[in-house]
Amino acid sequence: MTGKTVLVTGVAGFIGSNLAQRLLQEIADIQVVGIDNMNDYYDVRLKEERLKKLSGHKSFIFIKGDISDKQTIDNLFQEYKPQVVVNLAAQAGVRYSITNPDAYVSSNLIGFYNLLEACRHSYDNGQTGVEHLVYASSSSVYGSNKKVPYSTDDKVDNPVSLYAATKKSNELMAHAYSKLYNIPSTGLRFFTVYGPAGRPDMAYFGFTNKLVKGETIKIFNYGNCKRDFTYIDDIVEGVVRVMQHAPERLIGEDGLPIPPYKVYNIGNNHPENLLDFVTILQEELVRAGVLPTDYDFEAHKELVPMQPGDVPVTYADTTPLETDFGFKPSTSLRDGLRKFAEWYAGVSF
Repeated sequence: MTGKTVLVTGVAGFIGSNLAQRLLQEIADIQVVGIDNMNDYYDVRLKEERLKKLSGHKSFIFIKGDISDKQTIDNLFQEYKPQVVVNLAAQAGVRYSITNPDAYVSSNLIGFYNLLEACRHSYDNGQTGVEHLVYASSSSVYGSNKKVPYSTDDKVDNPVSLYAATKKSNELMAHAYSKLYNIPSTGLRFFTVYGPAGRPDMAYFGFTNKLVKGETIKIFNYGNCKRDFTYIDDIVEGVVRVMQHAPERLIGEDGLPIPPYKVYNIGNNHPENLLDFVTILQEELVRAGVLPTDYDFEAHKELVPMQPGDVPVTYADTTPLETDFGFKPSTSLRDGLRKFAEWYAGVSF
């Protein structure tokens, strides 16, 4: 990727900002063009802090804009001609999709369509165009799949939330565009990403905020949920490796392109019980001085039934990622939560 122009959408987001930082620090002569609409789904100050760190790099360009605005995307492609596109812009969150479906259709469907169209037209008039489109999918596409670990070979036709349905739609749209226009594309199904300066709507962050205020945390499905928690650095490492190896363009017997299309899981391949997760989190919050040593956790815990749209377990089969890229996420939950707790202890807002 030396000397290339990379477009990162959702660049002020948790994964987007960490990815951009890594690219700018480690790859020579790279230009990172980032776009983000800076919406207030969660505290914008977090997004501004992430952007502030990126703005110190002279080869970083930030555009405040929305991928659901076709003109914005077309102008961006025309001006910067990105060779690699990483789409991390999306309306995230399963529960929010139940009450605010419009945001998901706008960002996750129309926004992604705009990017696919821009990639398609990047080849107009014999131009080299986009070499690789990498986009975020989600473990939520597996729905309430009973077979674990989840494999990318499994059928994923029964989403249990609109968010999951939009992510499955992204994979289908990418496949169609890969077939029709020979666009190399790779979808990445992320499994419960966490870490410092993460998303406040995620359980580990939300629990911490509530415990600090002395509020009660609700543990769903009476604590019988399992999640494949994946530390942010492992996610970024996986994305960087995938970015550099686009699926090969090949022609089939029908004379048409065989879709240069792949989908991978990026997860820790080690699901943790929610009650164990809460125990580790509280130990690390005490260790970092976020909470006092005599904090009464039992008084601040409530076991409640499962919520609509949630699933009891997420568990990634990461064998294809390991086979194709020699990489497997490995950060333990304790190490990851320790880094989060230490970051939280030093935050000023």
